[in-house]
Amino acid sequence: MASLRPGEANLGTTIMAVEFDGGVVVGADSRTTTGAYIANRVTDKLTKVHDHIYCCRSGSAADTQAVADIVKYHLDLYSAQHGEAPTVKVAASLFQEICYQNKNNLSAGIIVAGWDARDGASVYEIPLGGSIHRQTFAIGGSGSTYIYGYCDKLFRVGMTKEQCVDFVKNSVSLAMTRDGSSGGVVRLAVITEDNVERIFVPGNMLPEQYLG
Repeated sequence: MASLRPGEANLGTTIMAVEFDGGVVVGADSRTTTGAYIANRVTDKLTKVHDHIYCCRSGSAADTQAVADIVKYHLDLYSAQHGEAPTVKVAASLFQEICYQNKNNLSAGIIVAGWDARDGASVYEIPLGGSIHRQTFAIGGSGSTYIYGYCDKLFRVGMTKEQCVDFVKNSVSLAMTRDGSSGGVVRLAVITEDNVERIFVPGNMLPEQYLG
């Protein structure tokens, strides 16, 4: 598996996406590191690749930005050629193909989530190595290792939009407390058929966690 090159920025990260009836909630922390140095405290790791499709990026900042740009180009081309918006599955399959074909050269863990007219709300995870997994919720990045038990315990099928927002906000905040490579603020996006609502949670407004 490819490792970071000298001086390369790393999205040592917590990313997450959750389905609800009618949409998805995606969220991430905002810390980007270069070794032990925090290169950016307020990175936006939620990248729009089409009108109602976003990806959450973890791994190498350069690699994931490049892959997201390539996928966005192909999705725009798809819309022009077919006269309709691409599905979330099409977007996820493009990410998967690029990540798998270049698995020895890329450091990229991606979550693709959004809404489309064919399948409704959906979440796909493409971890390191380039496999693809359809999930009702997904977590990724270095911070995710601290919250698997928490998320498995609290997740319920059929949660409302508000419950999903709180679930993502609390989960990412908890990971940020424990993971030294995650931090900063929490950025969320609520994606539905009607619109995309961006939510910003500054560091002083995050849920308080036990620090020992």
